[in-house]
Amino acid sequence: MSILRIYSESELNPDLRRKLQMRESAEDTEALNAVQSIVDDVRKRGIDAVRHYSEKFDGFYPEPALCTEQEIQEAEERLDAEIKESFQKAATNIRQFHDFQKERLQPARTKVAGAELGFYYSPVENVAVYVPGGKAQYPSSVLMGVIPAVAAGVKNILLLSPADNQGKLSDVVLYCAKMAGASAILKIGGAHGVAAAATGLYAPPAELIVGPGNRFVTAAKTLLSASGKIRIDQPAGPSEVIVIADETANPAFVASDLLSQAEHGEDSPAILLTTSRSLAEATSLEIEKGLNERPARREMKETSIRQHSYAIVFDDLQEAFRFSNQYAPEHLEICTKDPQSDLKNVTAAGSVFLGHFAPVALGDYYSGTNHVLPTGGTGRMYSGLGVETYMKRITFQHPTRESLRDAWKPIQIMSKVEGLEHEHGHSVDVRFQN
Repeated sequence: MSILRIYSESELNPDLRRKLQMRESAEDTEALNAVQSIVDDVRKRGIDAVRHYSEKFDGFYPEPALCTEQEIQEAEERLDAEIKESFQKAATNIRQFHDFQKERLQPARTKVAGAELGFYYSPVENVAVYVPGGKAQYPSSVLMGVIPAVAAGVKNILLLSPADNQGKLSDVVLYCAKMAGASAILKIGGAHGVAAAATGLYAPPAELIVGPGNRFVTAAKTLLSASGKIRIDQPAGPSEVIVIADETANPAFVASDLLSQAEHGEDSPAILLTTSRSLAEATSLEIEKGLNERPARREMKETSIRQHSYAIVFDDLQEAFRFSNQYAPEHLEICTKDPQSDLKNVTAAGSVFLGHFAPVALGDYYSGTNHVLPTGGTGRMYSGLGVETYMKRITFQHPTRESLRDAWKPIQIMSKVEGLEHEHGHSVDVRFQN
């Protein structure tokens, strides 16, 4: 039996299509309920509450909680030169692409009904960037979160990441935080770390918190956002990929990209949409071969492939793109004869990788696009992290006396319809009373 479930387009009745596109709800009621008391407690008791939850969940409270300059300097000195060079090159690419984004966010003015109208962009002043930590290290996520904030002109950038059981962050995370331009580094994560950032216990209160985390981090961000305390990037769920491929695709390439997605976690979907059944079958064989040749994390990868992944053979590419747009994947690879032409068919995806030499890993680490992307179908309404995430668009208008006179009667009528003519309407009337 094939390790990768393979369906034909003719099998896709409405129920099966809905089942294949379904992901777990981003709203985790259990986590939300658990986190509410933590957020409230941190708001009331401050650092004492943060200390309590750090000791409860992590087994310790890091002293000092904020990284010192000496810690950062010593980390840089210990770090291998080859590692530093690799992350420097990636940072250069990420910075160049996000500076390019910033250049496109230009102020503009126009004339409407005789008045000058316009807009300009202003950065959020205080931001927190969450990076998962503890036993893991994600220095690439440091670069992805901090560099666009710097490009936007954010004044205060707090990096928060849980320390290991020695109360430290990894050398490479500290190095990347400094290189990217973080203002401060807090060695506390979890819901209590997010609440501390929003409350302003270690740095100015964050008005925007971005970055992926576990279900409790996501719940804390969601609660604080819903209460109007902060803005967030987007809800985070399991990472995912769709590969759309025709007969020109290499099954070994496709299989490696599906397995690299499965390496994220056992609940990560890795999906192939193709017009070639032979490619789907060959890809399944290559997946089995890859699991045998690279057995690290085999159980997790195999669970992802068997339980959350599949291939669908479509009669034509248009139907494959229609399915993908409904799914709205975090990552979308287009491995076809003419990927640039096929790009126009994409209406919902976090980030798109074109051609046979564009693995998701390139964007995850090095190319310059951001890897903090919408998951769980939220690509239908959210964008990935970018410079604009850290910006506010402010509009303005400068009418003349004549343009206000032209608007006078319509405003009188409209304000009367809404029952607000006594003051709204009067605020125009008074300007033309002799």
